[in-house]
This record gives sequence, structure tokens and C-alpha cells, in this order.
Amino acid sequence: MSLRPRFTLAFTAVGALVAVLVGVLSFRAASDRVVDGANRTVRLVALAVAEEQDTAQALPYAGTRDSDGHPGTGDEAEQPAIVRAVATDGTTTHLGGPDVALPVSDTGRALAASGAAGQEEATMIEVGGDTYCQLTIALGEGRGALQAAIPLEPTRDVLVGIAQEIAGAVLAVVLAAAGAGWLLARRITRPLVRLAGAAEEISADDHADREVPVDGRDEVARLSASFNTMLRRLAASRAARERLVQDAAHEVRNPLTSLTTNASVLRYVTELSPDDRDRLLDDVEDETRELGHLVDELIGLALSRSRDEAEEPVELAEVAGRAAQRLHRRTGRIVLLDADDRVVRGRRQALDRAVSNLLENAAKFDGDGEDPIEVHIRRGAITVSDRGPGIDAADAERVFDRFHRTDTAHGLPGSGLGLAIVRDVAQAHGGTVFARTRSGGGAAVGFTVAPSRLLPATEPDVAAAPQERG
Repeated sequence: MSLRPRFTLAFTAVGALVAVLVGVLSFRAASDRVVDGANRTVRLVALAVAEEQDTAQALPYAGTRDSDGHPGTGDEAEQPAIVRAVATDGTTTHLGGPDVALPVSDTGRALAASGAAGQEEATMIEVGGDTYCQLTIALGEGRGALQAAIPLEPTRDVLVGIAQEIAGAVLAVVLAAAGAGWLLARRITRPLVRLAGAAEEISADDHADREVPVDGRDEVARLSASFNTMLRRLAASRAARERLVQDAAHEVRNPLTSLTTNASVLRYVTELSPDDRDRLLDDVEDETRELGHLVDELIGLALSRSRDEAEEPVELAEVAGRAAQRLHRRTGRIVLLDADDRVVRGRRQALDRAVSNLLENAAKFDGDGEDPIEVHIRRGAITVSDRGPGIDAADAERVFDRFHRTDTAHGLPGSGLGLAIVRDVAQAHGGTVFARTRSGGGAAVGFTVAPSRLLPATEPDVAAAPQERG
């Protein structure tokens, strides 16, 4: 069942529940008032007879009447009250009204025999299939009691009429609730239907760059806006994926072409001189190594975009220290670490990989240098400095693009993905990347995390003394 029928049924059910509840309460209130009126009438009859000791022929049933004085719904005959005297021995004498043999209860007999003046008993009795409202009132001083009763058939007719009117009103309310529910459901679900239709068209046409219209400022409009944001992100993600695949295919093609050529030459390895054979094998090893490194970087780039890693408090100085130790073990380069004690909320493995890539990049471009590589960490900003050839202003913005190589990078190992991973990690932590020429020669490359990710320091923010890592 779609949303529109569900909303309609829900509105109808609520309207019916309210209408039935109001109808039941109204009928009970009307019934209580009608019965109370009958009780008051029979009491007035009994008191009047008690005072005047007269018959009740002049005191007809004075129950619910219209504005013209007609009883009930206007078509019932008047019902005179039945009045009888009850002697102290329990015998009765008919005083007025229809001669109906009304029973005398034990309580009524006790009131007639010894009840104080004014004591009374009100009961509902059935005689001959008819229901009567009966009141027995003691006269006191051994004078017995008076018994007055009126039939409730006219009252029942009034209650039946009231019940029919209430039932009609309840039915009208239910129908009105159903109609209003359908109109409201149609109005509420129209934007959702439009949104669902647009989503189905986009899904069928595979156009993630399209957007659904946003009308108003209600929850549906917010949902549409969020849906458009999701579509834009999906389009950007797909475009980035396509660029990555295209760039990776281009980069992989060169080593694969070289390997294919060398494999063809290996068919004639026995005809090659020892020097040519050694150069051929070295070339195969280099291309294989570069291809493996490229695959590792592609996997690292994919992992850097993953959001599965849980966030936790991370001390950047500790991350940089471990990365510096790994670089020293592989290359023997000394790293000077100058860091504060700030802790950030982030993904530890991603930050570790970003810092490691910065150090690997610095060691690659300053491969023959003897000066230590420097790492500076201040309030969530990590800068890695070297004494290599530096970075041209034209390349400062592009060094973080995938597979981009500067003029000084040609001939150096690497896939061109290391700094792209650094940029992805920085963006995932709400930060930015930067690259500039270092004063005195070399380059300073790094990234930042968002200030909102900085956690309160346990100690005053004082820069730690530079430490050698190695």
C-alpha cells in the first residue's frame, strides 16, 4: 500500500476514534441528564402528594419536553405519575395515575413502618416488561409512606432519538475525516511522489548530475535538498573515480609496454651479449618494481578515501615520530622533529600514511642531501622541509594532483600518488594542503586539520625542543 492510502486511512481512523469518543460521552451525558430529570420529576410528585395528600391526576409526567411543552420528540402521549400510599403493614392504596401494581421492596416496607419523615428510596423496577423510575418516601410518625413512579418509555424514546442523531453526526464526521484525510494525504505526498519520480528517472537514466526541484522549506524540501547534495557528491565521486581509472591506465601502460617489449627481447637472450643481457634484466626489474609500487599507491589512495576507520584522539608528534623512525630504517636519513603537544580527533592510520608520504617525498627529492629532514607541527599544521631542488610557483598547486610530476621528478622513482593521498587525508579531516619553496633552498610541503578537531591540550601549548629521530 502506498503512502497516500495509508495517510488517508490514518486520518480517517483518528477522526472516527475522536467522533466515536465524543459521541459516547455526549450520549452518556444526555442519558444522565434525562434520567436525572425523571428522578426529579418523581420526587416532585411524591413531595407534592405528601404535602397535599391529594391525587396525582393533576401531575402528569413532566419529563424532557420541547419548547412547546410536548414530551420527548413531540409525538408521545403524556404519561401521568403513578402514586400509591404504603401503610405501615406494607399494604398499598392507589391514589392516582394508571393502576399498576408496583411492588414494595423490603426497604420500602421499613420506611413505611418506622422511617423518619423525608427518608426515601429510589429504584428502577420492571413491571409487565415496562421500566419505571420509582421513589418511596417515608411520611414519619406512623403515617406510612408514599410511593410514586413514572414510566421510562418516553425517556427511552428520547434517548433513542439522541442516539440516532449522535450516530448520524459520527458518520458525518467520519466521512468528513476521510475526505479531509485524502486531501491532506494528497497534499503531503505530492512532493514525495515528485521526489520519488525524479529519483527513479535519475536512477534509470544514470544521470547523477541531475537535481530534483526543491519547493518550500518543509521537511520534504529539506529531503530534496539533501538528495541533491547526495547526487552532487555521487557525481563528484564518479568523476574522480573515472579520472583515477584513466590516469592509472595511462601510468600503468608505460611499464606494461616496457615489460612486453623486454619479454619479447628475452626470446633472443642467448644471442645477447652479457652486458646487454644484464641491462635487459635490470630494466625488467626496475619496471616490475615501479609497477608494484604503483599498485601499492593505488591501493593506498583507495584506502585513504575510506571512512571505515574510527576516529580517536591522535597525538601528531607521536605519529610523526613513528614515521620518522621508519624512514630512517629504510634510508638512513635523519629527521628533526619540532612539535607541540596538541592532540587532534582523527583517523590514526590515515594521518600516519599522510605524514609518511610527506617524509618519503622529501627523501626522494633530496636523495643526495646530507642535511636532516625537518618536521614542524604547530596547532594541527604539519610541515615537512627538505633541501632539495624546491618547487616552482607554477607547480605549487598541481603537486597534489594524481600522477602529476614536476620537471625535477622525471627519472625519480614513485607513482605520483603520494601527495594526492596527503590531500585526501587532509580533506577528510577538514584541512588543506600547501607546498612552497623553502627559504634558503628546498621545499616545505604539508597539510593542516580543521581547528575544530584540535582537542584541549593537557599542558600549556609550549613548543617542544627539536628532537632527532633516527
